[in-house]
Amino acid sequence: MPNLYVKAVPPADLNRNTDWFMYPGVWTTYILILFFSWLVLTAFGCSPGMAWTVVNLSHFIVTYHFFHWKKGTPFADDQGMYNQLTWWEQIDNGKQLTRNRKFLTVVPVVLYLIASHTTDYQQPMLFFNTIAVTVMVVAKFPNMHKVRIFGINGDP
Repeated sequence: MPNLYVKAVPPADLNRNTDWFMYPGVWTTYILILFFSWLVLTAFGCSPGMAWTVVNLSHFIVTYHFFHWKKGTPFADDQGMYNQLTWWEQIDNGKQLTRNRKFLTVVPVVLYLIASHTTDYQQPMLFFNTIAVTVMVVAKFPNMHKVRIFGINGDP
C-alpha cells in the first residue's frame, strides 16, 4: 500500500524571547559589554579590582533578575505558553547542558575569578563575589530546572 500522507517535520518551536541568543556574535557582544563596562569604570577612577567587582555584582543583579526571576515573554503571540517559565527555563526549549547554557554558566565563574584575583581576595569584596557566583551557578544547575525554593517566585 502506498503512503498517501506527506511526512513533514514539525517546525522547531521558535520562542522569540530566547531565539536571539542563537544569532552569531551574541557571545562576543556579551563579553564585549562586560569588558567595556569594566573599561568605563576604570576610566572614571575606579581601581581595576573594584571595577571588576562592580561589573561582577552588576552582572549578577541584572542577569539574575532577567534570566532567573522574570517569567513569561514580552510577546503576546505565544498565547501564554511560557507564562510560568523564566528566560533560563525557556532557552534552548528547556534542553539542559547545551552550548548556550554552558557559556552562560562559565561567564559568572570567570567574572568571579577575575574579580577575586584583582582584589587580592580581600574582604568584603570576596564575600560579595562569592555570594553572587554561588547563587548564579546554583540557579543554573540542571537539577534546579523549574524548581522554586520554598515556593519563592512560584505560581499562585
